Amino acid sequence: MDLQAFFEQERSAGADLVIAIIVATEGSTYRKPGAFMLLSSSGRRAGLLSGGCLEGDLHEHALKMLADDRRCMMHRYDNRSSDDPIWGLGLGCEGSMTIFLLRCSTGDSYEPLTSIFNGLTKNEAVELMIDLRDGAFITPDSATSAPVSSVDHFLLRITPPLRLLICGAGPDSEPLFDFAHRLGWKVTLLDHRPAYAVMHRFSGAEIVKQIELDEWVKDLDLQRYSAAVVMSHHLGADAQYLRGLARSTIPYIGLLGPPARRERLLADVGPLAADLATRLRAPVGLNLGGRTPEAIALSIVAEIQAAFSLNAV
Repeated sequence: MDLQAFFEQERSAGADLVIAIIVATEGSTYRKPGAFMLLSSSGRRAGLLSGGCLEGDLHEHALKMLADDRRCMMHRYDNRSSDDPIWGLGLGCEGSMTIFLLRCSTGDSYEPLTSIFNGLTKNEAVELMIDLRDGAFITPDSATSAPVSSVDHFLLRITPPLRLLICGAGPDSEPLFDFAHRLGWKVTLLDHRPAYAVMHRFSGAEIVKQIELDEWVKDLDLQRYSAAVVMSHHLGADAQYLRGLARSTIPYIGLLGPPARRERLLADVGPLAADLATRLRAPVGLNLGGRTPEAIALSIVAEIQAAFSLNAV
């Protein structure tokens, strides 16, 4: 379950929550400063800050903090020695991390989590300057002289998840959706065929929509999407998708199929094909080997992940 869905469930149940944020690391660690997870008074939790080694212990600290009615606390895990008395697990990760725990509950309107997820829902990046002494926070633009990151403050920057547009909801789109959804991406699927554009095939998708090909962009804000993959296996449909995407600013556009098919489609698209030149990945996907729908889906998701992680688009 993604963090936002977890937050909404626990808030609806009236549970107290603790956001655990990595604010400093040394050496080799599973995740880096800015990563966070959620811990609930219900005993449930979502997210990972390690490979599963410290989350149970961290949850115990969070529950004690809630029981003592504390607003926040700092906790440090040092695994730079295999016989460290805190971990005592001999993990050999050779790193340490400092984690800030902050209570978010009904009394404070579940802030700052409410602001964080409201921003992400709007597809907006969120920045919060958190005072590590008392848990107070501000947005950097809400004060004329916001404090800079220091030993007493931490600037938390959270970017919206990737939004993927899949044009064509045939059977081979299902593993692509599954991989993307597991990564926490927000996924929209479109298809002109009513048998394919059905929500129950894509549980957790942001949008599943049947469209008319000649006006498929109607009521759809393409500027919200990070990447699009065209995979309807229908030449006329794919050409229509490419025409609409050519007019967008989506930085990554993938097209399924061999080079000969790509060239035929670009010829059909006409002059607009020039607007796709620097953005089109065709054939889409990294060359990982494998010919199954699952292997192809993995190669596509891997290429998109690499492109955005390496700031290549």
